[in-house]
Amino acid sequence: MPTAPTSEQERSTRGGVPSARNRAPSSVSAFIAEPKRWLAVSTLVLVAGLAWTFRSVVPAGGTTPGQGPSPRVGFAAPDFTLDVLGGGELTLSDLRGKAVVVNLWASWCPPCRAEMPALERVYEANRDRGLEIVALNTTFQDSEGAAAEFVQEFGLTFPVVLDRAGEASRTYQLRALPTTFFIDKGGIIREVVLGGPMSETTIQTTIEGLLSGE
Repeated sequence: MPTAPTSEQERSTRGGVPSARNRAPSSVSAFIAEPKRWLAVSTLVLVAGLAWTFRSVVPAGGTTPGQGPSPRVGFAAPDFTLDVLGGGELTLSDLRGKAVVVNLWASWCPPCRAEMPALERVYEANRDRGLEIVALNTTFQDSEGAAAEFVQEFGLTFPVVLDRAGEASRTYQLRALPTTFFIDKGGIIREVVLGGPMSETTIQTTIEGLLSGE
């Protein structure tokens, strides 16, 4: 969810090994000192680096948007199954056919507290249009008791799921709280918002595209 000379140099000097300043130039140093040889070595390293970079690139066919799960815009939302606060389980893929907002939050997070009422209002206004909101509590860095008090305080009516082990948060590469994923009816992520709080207008505007299928 910022000396003294170190031992290695001191030990080497005390043990009788000459320091770098007093050492005679090595064969490697002499080699590098010759411009033509240095240019040849530099060119070879550059070519090898480019070849490795090219080899390491994942083929375009393997990263086509929508083809594989990834917590990025244009890719299928990674699936998860988590316990719901109050009982039962929720599997994200079971919500296909609905516009889904997955909001990662914690009870101690001020921006989460600030934006949750807006999420609740948008949910109440659009649930009959096919909107589902899943509030994914980062329970591994929060607590079930605090989450339950939070839900009661804000009168939340959408599902609240508990990420006790942090597995879903890691899958979604959680870097900030809150983090919100807007997922279309086909299960593809269309928008990601890091941080908050989001305004009610921002949330409503974003889900309009999901609900209309645009």
